[in-house]
Amino acid sequence: MTTETALPAPADVAARAREIHHAWRVGAEMTTVLDGCAKYTSDWDDFYGGPLIATYSVARDAVHLLDDALKVMALKSAVYELTGDELLAELPVPVPVDVTCHALCAQFTALSRIQQRTGHAFVHSTVNEHIVATPWDTGDFTHKAYEAAFGPVDERYWIPAAEAERRRQVLDTAYAAIGITDRGMTSAIDYAAA
Repeated sequence: MTTETALPAPADVAARAREIHHAWRVGAEMTTVLDGCAKYTSDWDDFYGGPLIATYSVARDAVHLLDDALKVMALKSAVYELTGDELLAELPVPVPVDVTCHALCAQFTALSRIQQRTGHAFVHSTVNEHIVATPWDTGDFTHKAYEAAFGPVDERYWIPAAEAERRRQVLDTAYAAIGITDRGMTSAIDYAAA
């Protein structure tokens, strides 16, 4: 699963990520995947990812989030290709973008074909996210590599760790008022009584 490999330089990851991102985007299949994800956004709703974005609308924000998700996936794959270390490749990602990575990864069959065509694996592991347990933050490795590869992050979506947690606490209070607690994992709603 992992070694004690050190992260490569952000510039090296950026260069490789640009190549991977380009390879994935060549051909109609990735366009179909991204368009399908953007069209069927009702299938990737969540309580604590997208809603962290101020005045969030999945219909409006999906295309940008999907673009960022694919770029982040390219960064992760670049780290994996440069190090062979799957755990190290599980880079911290801002919550709304990470949730969108999960939606993108749900297109398993098409992504499998794209991996076979390009030879670049999609590297993403929720298990490893929990092992690493480091939230994304401004100025970290992911931030530096992303900006070196793709230019500035959009601060609307790249919410720093402390602010993301503050917003989650705001959501905790709002959701608790209707019986949803434990970050959306528990519901006290009695539908029979309603």
